[in-house]
Parts: sequence; C-alpha cells; structure tokens
Amino acid sequence: YAANAMLATRISFMNELANLAEKLGADIELVRKGIGSDPRIGFHFLYPGCGYGGSCFPKDVQALIRTAQEAGQGLKVLQAVEDANETQKSVLTGKIVGRLGEDLSGMCFALWGLAFKPNTDDMREAPSRVLIADLLARGARIRAYDPVASHEARRVFAGESRIEFVAQPMQALEGADALAIVTEWKEFRAPDFPAIKSMLKSPVIFDGRNLYDPAVPRKAGLEYFAIGRQ
Repeated sequence: YAANAMLATRISFMNELANLAEKLGADIELVRKGIGSDPRIGFHFLYPGCGYGGSCFPKDVQALIRTAQEAGQGLKVLQAVEDANETQKSVLTGKIVGRLGEDLSGMCFALWGLAFKPNTDDMREAPSRVLIADLLARGARIRAYDPVASHEARRVFAGESRIEFVAQPMQALEGADALAIVTEWKEFRAPDFPAIKSMLKSPVIFDGRNLYDPAVPRKAGLEYFAIGRQ
C-alpha cells in the first residue's frame, strides 16, 4: 500500500505543478526534466496528465487512508493525493468547455484511448470514464478508439447510443468537432497532423497525456491544449 501510495503521490504532485505552470506561463516539461535530473528524485512517475486510475493506485491509496482512520490517525497528504486526482480527471473537460463552451449539444468528439493506461484493457477508475460522462452530460456525442479496451468500454457504457466505437484512430475523427487524447498508447505518438486538421470540423486537440511538442501540431495549423504546457 505504501509503495503504490508513494507513486500516486508523485503523480498528483506533478499534476498540481502542471496546473500551476499553466497559471504562471511556465512549461511543466522543463520542470519535469529539471527535478527528474536530481538523482534523489529521478524521472519515474513524474509525468503529468489527466489523472491516474486502474485497480491498484486508487484502491491502495483509499485502503491506506481507511486503515489510518480505523487506527485513529488521519493521513492528510494521502487524502490530498486522492482529492487532487479526482479533480484532475476533469481537467480535459475544463479545457474543452473553456474553448468550446458549456453547451456541447450537437457536437461530436473523437476520443483516443479508453483504458486507464497503455497495454491493458482495464477501465477501472479510468479518466476516460469521467471525460465521457462530462461530455455526454453536456449533450455531446463521442466516437472512441482504443486498441484493446473497446470491448470493455462497450460493457461499461452498454445502452448508451451516443457513443460509437471505431476500429482505427483516424476513423474516430470522421465527423468530429475536436480530438481528445486520454491514454498514451504508442500508436498515437506520431500522427499525421495535417490529416487530423483536414478531418476535424474544429482543428483542436485536447491532449491529456502531453504526447507532443506543442510546436508540432501548431505548425500544422491545429490548436493544441496540453497539461501544463504553453
């Protein structure tokens, strides 16, 4: 529990620094490289994004908090880690609403990534679930792609007619107003940005995993919103 709680703490810490970097006009990638170069810290689990999920980190952080409460001791730092992570899962929603407005009725969003992390079909506590719920609540439709988690997503969102699952990432862009990236699958790392621009109704990418140097999609004529990057 303590090991996973420590790793979750690093993630939430970086997420909060990334949010601060946006406010201050700083670049969280430079901060990450700076503090990661300190051998006492290292680079592992220093990547900001739209929150952690899965079967281990959320459960183990909550279990350790509960164990401490039962022993009559609060764990203020870990409670803050949990709270920060829940808030971070809505960070992409905030960026989308800030750019396109609160009412997303009639809009369609391409979604790349459903699993909580690459190389799994696990959607437990996945940030994609929060984003999808937020978009649907605002009247949007979704065209989603994930290399392996689509079958699990069909189960999770069974009966939801406003979500379409496609077999290829570029298929998700057909008829979409904007693209949101939620899972850092390797196949998303070098896309055809001019093709993305030509397919989207609004040439906007909301990147919850900081996959790209912001200058690259912008050079192709895309608006690019990442986590803690200018």
